[in-house]
Order: sequence, then structure tokens, then C-alpha cells
Amino acid sequence: MTTQFHEKTLSADALDQIFREARSYNGWLAKPVTEAQISAIYELMKMGPTSANMQPARIVWVKSADAKDRLAACASEGNRDKILTAPVTAVIGYDIDFHEELPWLFPHTDAKSWFDGDEEGRKEGAFRNSALQGAYLMIAARAIGLDCGPMSGFDAKKVEQEFFGDNPWHRVNFICSIGYGDPTSIFDRSPRPEFDTFNTLV
Repeated sequence: MTTQFHEKTLSADALDQIFREARSYNGWLAKPVTEAQISAIYELMKMGPTSANMQPARIVWVKSADAKDRLAACASEGNRDKILTAPVTAVIGYDIDFHEELPWLFPHTDAKSWFDGDEEGRKEGAFRNSALQGAYLMIAARAIGLDCGPMSGFDAKKVEQEFFGDNPWHRVNFICSIGYGDPTSIFDRSPRPEFDTFNTLV
């Protein structure tokens, strides 16, 4: 049962779809994900907030058989089939030189100058905010009726060579397979802690 805090609170069904009943899938039904669906995911995820609208995520959507083979070769053995059988897997990367785009992404002030000459600061900001964007991607995919299977378990250097090799300032954060999840591929849901377990209200 959902407590309605505001008239704009999403329905219980919507909250179930995005959060409460959503699962991380290990296998996939033989149903395609279209380019229109991929575009719809991006159009939603790009609206999520990032610091100074830096939008550092750089995403490669691995859809072809050749690209799946290349990505699977970079993954741990337990993750290879998850990639090969998924309709599409998003390689969520980030651009350490995201600040070059800030003059048009954040035109209110000279935000580019905040990051000039600070490569370590850019790495930290790009990693943090691309992780946010990866989470927005998953929420967007679930919102349009798809399922997700986020993964680490890969050789980052190999992934970067294969998919970001033309830009040395691009790094990989994590990968996420997307499709229609096979319900036989998941375990029972792991425990989720109550509020008081890991939260402090001061």
C-alpha cells in the first residue's frame, strides 16, 4: 500500500514497476529492443540532474552480434551469457574532458574554468555524475516497460580499448543489459534494510 504524500505521487503500480517489483535480471526473453526504445530511454535519462548539467556519460549501445561478442570477451565468465543473450547492453562510460562541453550545456556562467587544469577533479565529477546517469538510465528503461541487468565484472581497460579506443579521455563506469527479463533467471530477492538500519535523521 502506498501513502499518498502529494497529488503528484506516482501510482502504486508505477512505483512497483520502477522499484518495488523490479529486479536485476540474469537472462532474457527472445524479444528485441528497438532503436526507438533506446532513444526513448536516453530522452528520459538526460533529464536527470547532474552537477552544472555536465552530462559526462558517454554510452555505447551494444546491439549487433559482433559488438556483443567483443563486449562478452571483456567480461568475466559469469557475465558473458548475460551480454550475449540480451537484446542490448549499454556501456555506460564517462568523458574526463566533459568540461569542454560546458559552455553550451551550462551557459549561465563560465563553468568550464572551474575544471580547467584540474584533471583529478574532473575524474571525480565525471565518475560520480555518470554513475547518476547510469541509474537514471535504469529507471528510464523500467519506466518504459523494460528490465535491466547491471554488471561490473569486466576488464575495464579492455572495454575502453574496444569501445572508447578513439578517445583516450573516455572511461567505463559500468555496463547494463536491457530487455525483457526471463523470470526463471533470478533468485529470491535479497534482504532490504529498514530505514533505521543505515539512516540517521538529525
